[in-house]
Amino acid sequence: MSDSNAREHLDAKHERNREKRIEGIKRWVEYIKSEPPETWGPQQNAVVNDQLDAAQSVHTSTSHQQHVKDVAAEILEVSDESDSESK
Repeated sequence: MSDSNAREHLDAKHERNREKRIEGIKRWVEYIKSEPPETWGPQQNAVVNDQLDAAQSVHTSTSHQQHVKDVAAEILEVSDESDSESK
């Protein structure tokens, strides 16, 4: 396989992976639209907590861990504001 073919193969693989991620996101959006937050909230928290645990297990820097926590807090704040506005 030439370098060109290898690159095309890798690009195609990346595109398939991207499409799968987008489809997964679309399924999750439909799920959270159809279920109350009491159902999907704990599931989402478990995923985020597992990601944080995984990041900690690879010994990420303290500053990166703080960045992740800050981003999570910002997302939660925006979500809370959105919930308040929709009521």
